[in-house]
Amino acid sequence: MHRRISIAAAAAALAVLAAGTNAAAVDANPRPKPAQRVEYFTEPGGHPHHTTVPAPRTPPRPLLPSAKGDGHVTPVVENGPVGSKLDIVFVGDGYTASEQDAFHAAVRAKWERMSAVEPYASYRKLFNVWAVDAVSRDSGVSGDPAQGVVKNTALGSGFYCDGIERLLCVDTAKVESYAAKAPAADLVVVLSHSAKYGGAGYNDVVSQVGYDGIATASSDNDRSDQILVHESGHSLGKLADEYQYDEYGTYTGPEPADVNTSTLTAERMTAQRAKWYRWIGRTSPDGGTVGAYEGGGYYPKGLFRPTADSLMRSLGREFNLPGREAMIAGFYRHATPLSGVPGQGTSVGRGERVSVRPGSATTEVRWYVDGREAVAARGRTSVVPRSLGVPADGRQHVLSARGTDRTDAVRDPELARRLTAEVTWRVVR
Repeated sequence: MHRRISIAAAAAALAVLAAGTNAAAVDANPRPKPAQRVEYFTEPGGHPHHTTVPAPRTPPRPLLPSAKGDGHVTPVVENGPVGSKLDIVFVGDGYTASEQDAFHAAVRAKWERMSAVEPYASYRKLFNVWAVDAVSRDSGVSGDPAQGVVKNTALGSGFYCDGIERLLCVDTAKVESYAAKAPAADLVVVLSHSAKYGGAGYNDVVSQVGYDGIATASSDNDRSDQILVHESGHSLGKLADEYQYDEYGTYTGPEPADVNTSTLTAERMTAQRAKWYRWIGRTSPDGGTVGAYEGGGYYPKGLFRPTADSLMRSLGREFNLPGREAMIAGFYRHATPLSGVPGQGTSVGRGERVSVRPGSATTEVRWYVDGREAVAARGRTSVVPRSLGVPADGRQHVLSARGTDRTDAVRDPELARRLTAEVTWRVVR
């Protein structure tokens, strides 16, 4: 899949460039540092803000010889082959060699909280989760607890980035080099070793390296997981922010491409069968009914959002109904509704058990022998070919399983048509 090729290629390119760069020449003639746009959060439950920070040096300097265990990859959750699942890579920063177990515990805790939020909760089996060890010389991160604190860490994590206390920045080039060590990466999360509230979202500058975003969060703060969920709304769901800044005034531009902001009122949206019209009038999990509420996409006037106060407006909330649908679409850009064990196209015997792994409880499984459904096996996740009537006639037969996600969280017919996957096996003597 393209993301896996591009992340490996990016890492290789960075390594080649670094190896061929004269460090003194770089110091004498530093390249301009382009700005990276980041989103940050000043307080739990508050509206996010944006700023720009300098990008890391391009190409990066060669890393110092790494400590033992640096770059080690640990599978935290394995639900199937990387080609069929959405792969989230956690990279730790501010953890010394003796603290990597604490990093792994933080990954498990953060994923548990992230995956408790819908629609993650209903689609846990669509994800693989990996932990990549980045060994730091110092424990903790810069800017914690005070601005003058400086720590030597693998990824350069630090609060007070751009002078903003809660903005937790990292060297994204170094993050990329560590994330590339995982088998696959669709979303990258940096857990910085701190209990201080803070984080950041890098969603505008990383698409070129093949995955959907980098988010940072303090590892030991029990509210920073909401930052990660919000940022995944941008990176996976391609959702716009639904909050506004008063100084932006009135929006006068064209209809936005984002699925959760619009220039249309609810009446016009329904008449034109546009944007989230299929959800209008429905009770939304974030409270109230879906409609068209003025203020969103940073503009207080001229743009509308689907609900009064969703997770894309304030932390600690739920995704609204259009947002959940967009997140599910994002999940399925990287994952498939069904994977098989053994894998696609494998030869199996009549008496050999084969299994499938549905991505959600709403995925309906059907089995077929040479194209004809074995109705009695509908809904099973494990079968033996001969029990489905595969004959012992010495010929090769085809066993297949088809999974269709019939979730009621998807109303877009075009998306619904994509929520089917099939796994096939050759049944031999």
